[in-house]
Amino acid sequence: MDAGRRELLRCAAAVGVLLPWEPAWAGEAVFNVRDQGAAGDGVQAATKSIQAAIDVCAAAGGGRVYFPPGRYLSGTVYLKSGVHLYLEAGAVLLGSRELKDYPETVAAFRSYTDNYTDKSLIYGERLENVGIAGPGTLDGQGAAFKGPYKVRPYMLRLIECRRVLVENVAFVDSPMWVQHYLACEDVHLRGVRVSSRCNENNDGIDIDCCSRVRISDCDISSGDDAIVLKSTAARPCSDITIANCVLSTLCSALKLGTESNGGFQNVVVSNCTMYDTRLAGIAVEMVDGGGLERVAFTGITMKGVGTPLFIRLGDRARPFKAGMQRPPVGSLRDVLISNVIAVGGGAIGSSITGLPGYPVEGITLDNVRLGFTGGGTLADGLKKIEELPSSYPEFSMFDRLPAYGIYCRHARNVVLRNVETRYETEDARPALVCDDVEDLTVDAGAWRTHGSASAAIKLVDVRRAMIRDTRTTPGVRTLVRVEGRSSSGIDISRCSAGGAHRVCEAAPEVPAGLCGSNP
Repeated sequence: MDAGRRELLRCAAAVGVLLPWEPAWAGEAVFNVRDQGAAGDGVQAATKSIQAAIDVCAAAGGGRVYFPPGRYLSGTVYLKSGVHLYLEAGAVLLGSRELKDYPETVAAFRSYTDNYTDKSLIYGERLENVGIAGPGTLDGQGAAFKGPYKVRPYMLRLIECRRVLVENVAFVDSPMWVQHYLACEDVHLRGVRVSSRCNENNDGIDIDCCSRVRISDCDISSGDDAIVLKSTAARPCSDITIANCVLSTLCSALKLGTESNGGFQNVVVSNCTMYDTRLAGIAVEMVDGGGLERVAFTGITMKGVGTPLFIRLGDRARPFKAGMQRPPVGSLRDVLISNVIAVGGGAIGSSITGLPGYPVEGITLDNVRLGFTGGGTLADGLKKIEELPSSYPEFSMFDRLPAYGIYCRHARNVVLRNVETRYETEDARPALVCDDVEDLTVDAGAWRTHGSASAAIKLVDVRRAMIRDTRTTPGVRTLVRVEGRSSSGIDISRCSAGGAHRVCEAAPEVPAGLCGSNP
């Protein structure tokens, strides 16, 4: 572009005038990467040209760095405050296939991710008012990178940034995590599309130690967790909303953890659908210390998931920095899961588990319908489950559970209201097993159970339980079976056997007279 045309564009942008060859946004300057020499042919490296456009934009007080249709081959570029990248329809920011084009960039903010990659296609640290938008595409060419974390760059990494907006852009084929937002504030992700199953660790969106985050209207197909909240340092993820997303993944669709050092607070997930998900639809995992509280999931549908729900308080206790002491067992409380419909869950079942002396607390399932493959045996229903406190948390960590539906152990203040479970193939396990649970409420449930099962609901060492208006499949031998010497305070009311031949059966070790019921 000649000097006169360039000056005309700058003046037009300054007053908000749209010229026919460039887009314009009211009050924003626009800087075309082609003006800095980017060929856009997908062959010639455009890294220096893109960086020059970013630098000029920042020096001018901020604005838009514009990518017209074309293919722009690039290594690492560094965002600056006030700069928003805009990829036009037909524009592709193409990550270089050469590792040498991604220099090591070590963040000032210390976290466990120091152990992961230190390379990125787009990087920003301690910035304000930055973002990426437009109907164009970022293609990481991730299949070109093989090996450990350090040789596989992120596509987008922002650290300690504020006022971040990423909208309507597509991310394709990342070598590592697609997007990593670490210790950021006021992040808004809207209409983002992710298709990345070409490499290991292909998380769709990673929100890590961030606060005030809104994620909405995203469509994600990922090789690893689709949307995952992490806390890889002593700073919580807090005040997060996720809504109106469509998710499919080879791992978990919506996950809190595994890294949990700083904890999670005030998280709401609503109106999302999940399909073809190999692991858990919803996974809540606290294993590295930290506290989780006030988390709600509502309005969720699932089809074809390994399990609909997996909630786990464990004790991997991994410090996030070298030389740190082992963190204590964390806490997991106040989780509400409501208005969920899941079909095509696997044969293992769903679980809600803490540790001896460290129960999960305040777990409520309300208006939840869960469908499973089934196929469990009587032996599966009698299996003793190991504690595995330090094991990596995964829904399959205990193998097939003693309940085909929900297995709950080491928990306090659990409410299962209007919960329905069913199986596709005959299953000889109970629908619900609660072991070492205090203050349990089972209200208005429908627990499909095969006639060969010992009971629809099995309670083991449960203290203070109220079961009411609960039914099972006609012909089942027993609605509720109580086991364990520590069992106490079991109140069963308004069940009238609930389709079973008898309401309650007590094992020999149970205190006499405990297994009573009211009409």
